[in-house]
Amino acid sequence: MTSGFVSLVGAGPGDPSLLTRRAVVRLRRADLVLYDALVSDEVLAIARRAHRFYVGKRAGRHALTQEAINALLIRAARRGRRVVRLKAGDPFVLGRGGEEALALKAAGVAYEVVPGVTTAVAAPALAGIPVTHRGLSTGFVVVSGHDESAYSQVLGHLPPRAATVVVLMGLARRADIAQLLLDR
Repeated sequence: MTSGFVSLVGAGPGDPSLLTRRAVVRLRRADLVLYDALVSDEVLAIARRAHRFYVGKRAGRHALTQEAINALLIRAARRGRRVVRLKAGDPFVLGRGGEEALALKAAGVAYEVVPGVTTAVAAPALAGIPVTHRGLSTGFVVVSGHDESAYSQVLGHLPPRAATVVVLMGLARRADIAQLLLDR
């Protein structure tokens, strides 16, 4: 049995021109791509020869459980496949890339992490908003906005004007997040 390999790849903010060179190489060579909901069609198209399998999670609707995704990664690699786990942004920023890496390591499966341009920095930059700016902000905080318990402890204790706040996955709770920041 040939041993396969898994690449946990960050797809960046969706524009294929912002992918790393390594990400493009891994996508072109992949036998199987397991991709998330926020991965753009243009990025996914780079993996022309690969079987593509949607494993996305959107607002409580999961195509597969995390355990099932981990099992797919492990099984495909053990069958000798070159697998890309394609995640929007960076695989280790508010995603489950860390959990996937731990599962692969525990199973003895060879893997690598291919960082992507995180949307936590790319989205503000593309909108002309620096996350740090001399005299205004010397740092930034990234929080998940999908659940109050995920952001309230950080934002509730952040002093005003201490840092730029970047909220990912916060669309549904944007009014609550804005009010929390205004009340500080």
